[in-house]
Amino acid sequence: MSKKKLNVGIIGYGFMGRTHSNAFRTVNNFFDLEYEPVLKAVCARDGGKAKAFAEQWGYESVETDWKKLIARKDIDLIDIASPNNTHARIAEAAAAAGKMILCEKPLAMNGPQAEAMVKAVEKAKAPNMVWYNYRRVPAVTLAKQLIDEGRLGRIFHYRAKFLQDWTISKDLPQGGAGLWRLDAKVAGSGVTGDLLAHCIDTSLWLNGPIDKVTAMTETFVKERKHNLSGKVEKVSIDDASAFLARFSNGSLATFESTRYARGHKALYTFEINGEHASIFWDLHDLHRLQYFDHRDEGLTRGWRSLHITDSDHPYMKHWWVPGLQIGYEHTFVHQVADFLAGLSTGKPVSPTFREALETQKICDAVLASAKSGQWTNVG
Repeated sequence: MSKKKLNVGIIGYGFMGRTHSNAFRTVNNFFDLEYEPVLKAVCARDGGKAKAFAEQWGYESVETDWKKLIARKDIDLIDIASPNNTHARIAEAAAAAGKMILCEKPLAMNGPQAEAMVKAVEKAKAPNMVWYNYRRVPAVTLAKQLIDEGRLGRIFHYRAKFLQDWTISKDLPQGGAGLWRLDAKVAGSGVTGDLLAHCIDTSLWLNGPIDKVTAMTETFVKERKHNLSGKVEKVSIDDASAFLARFSNGSLATFESTRYARGHKALYTFEINGEHASIFWDLHDLHRLQYFDHRDEGLTRGWRSLHITDSDHPYMKHWWVPGLQIGYEHTFVHQVADFLAGLSTGKPVSPTFREALETQKICDAVLASAKSGQWTNVG
């Protein structure tokens, strides 16, 4: 069966550009879909690096001006994989040009900016989605299924953390390629928007809305040399962030993220405790879901380690035989597959810009609470 071609123009050639490109290239090998992505163009300011990226990943052409990319008639979908401070103006322009839009997280620098992006895509009726890929880990998707089936009963507690250690050295500069996440003018915030945003998005999907938060943040290294100016400048991102939250369903939550946890490169975990059962997931063991059900027979009651590789588990029928696991990169393939399937049915695919706006509002509330020292209502 011939497939409908969907011409992709990607903006950005960094780590996320690689993950997205791999997903676009791989998805039709494993999923039976009506649409087929075509790697039409990559756009970046450095033409030489963009050309090298295009050759490595199979893009047909290169642009160095994102406005020219958006103006091209042969581009159907704009994929925003560039730094956070570029998301809003690119997305709004792409929506006005009638393009479909996929955007990296966090959606924007702050809530008001994200609001404007939501209005732009909804006014244009542009299909849109944000790359919160951890929803598409099969074990996390199964956790959602178990919760929706009522197996946990009433939810009491939600705990999440995302720990890294790569910014501990005081000699690490801020700003520029590769280190823009340390520059608040480009990133918007530090670990709150970079790491906790993932935890927040997953929690909203699994456990519903958050009403209010109380938070604290810390910047451990107060000054760093800036790669672009060459001067030692104040560091204004948060190196660590922790907050308490109340969900609308009455459950309590703790969230923690830092880039100063020596020995951790990407430790993302969550645990949910319910009336009947509990679940626990760890990115380091992403194909497993730990599950405890109090209704099991007393003598054999205990935590079970569910190996999420069988064909009846979410997404797994598209991959290998039971028992063989998949990894991080497959979550992006799943996200592309769901987006393309949504185009066929005409149904929006989560998380949309509007759903990602809720995560942005919580990030704003966390930063505001840390500054005021008070409980802060979301939105």
